[in-house]
Amino acid sequence: MSDVPRHIVAVSALIQNEAGHTLLVQTHNRSNTWEMPGGQVEEGEPLHEAVCREVEEETGIIIEPLGITGVYFNQTSDIVSVVFRAHHVRGDIVKQDSEIKAARFIELSEANIDDFVKRPHFKSRILDAMQGRYIPYEVWETKPYTLLERIEPGKTL
Repeated sequence: MSDVPRHIVAVSALIQNEAGHTLLVQTHNRSNTWEMPGGQVEEGEPLHEAVCREVEEETGIIIEPLGITGVYFNQTSDIVSVVFRAHHVRGDIVKQDSEIKAARFIELSEANIDDFVKRPHFKSRILDAMQGRYIPYEVWETKPYTLLERIEPGKTL
């Protein structure tokens, strides 16, 4: 057994339009459920840039991350998932990724989430993100120490 960690880091985002509807996607691999758009972080890529890239690749929507609402670990797959809440800056849904079967804004609430989100780990992430509580997020370079990005907790739309 190797001592080198083999975790995958993934990001996703809860994005709502002006009407308060939530952007969700269905993938071909998980077509029985809706989920937040997102995907795997590339090597050396900051998390906030990864979530912007993934959302744009999957849906055509341009976002601005507002903050991290949760960090989750899938022990079966060794996946660390970081969930952002994000502001819809511009763009209409244009499904651009071959992994995505469908993408749309859905009038989603705690009362109807079970109609759309069939996997409990996706449901808990969405419900946490809907609450809009954030933790700090920073990107640093060292040698010399330079703060490149900081998203403050409590930043709101």
